[in-house]
Amino acid sequence: MREQLLRIIEKNSRIDLKELAVILGVEEADIIEELQKCEQEGVICGYHTMIDWDKVGVEKVSALIEVRVTPQRGQGFDKIAERIYKYPEVNAVYLISGGYDLLVSLEGKTLREVSAFVSDKLSTLDTVISTATHFILKKYKDHGTILEKKYEDTREKVTP
Repeated sequence: MREQLLRIIEKNSRIDLKELAVILGVEEADIIEELQKCEQEGVICGYHTMIDWDKVGVEKVSALIEVRVTPQRGQGFDKIAERIYKYPEVNAVYLISGGYDLLVSLEGKTLREVSAFVSDKLSTLDTVISTATHFILKKYKDHGTILEKKYEDTREKVTP
């Protein structure tokens, strides 16, 4: 039940608990208990609302920054990742394979603000060797959700 429950709430954390109980074929009290256990164990790390800020007219600049670092002895990449994720601008930090070590996701109000973060804060960290910044121009799908539905032709077909 736990895996099914987690898959459902990962896509829709606002689902009614009664509806969830019906879907899973258990009592609502069982759902509540399992959710509390998952929160206490750190399996559920938080609840988030995804917002398309473009539709409300809020200007935001999103960027992905690849970071090459020198890992610290005995701590690997964890210490530098922790220093980076503590910045409020940073949304996510991932250890990745390939030519770079870390992938940093962040948001700012302007391109200049994001660029300043990279040059003034990120690049000046003593273990950072190099960075590559990629600005996100448009989001099509995020966290499994399609943000802009494809146009569907609703015209009736006319045949002779």
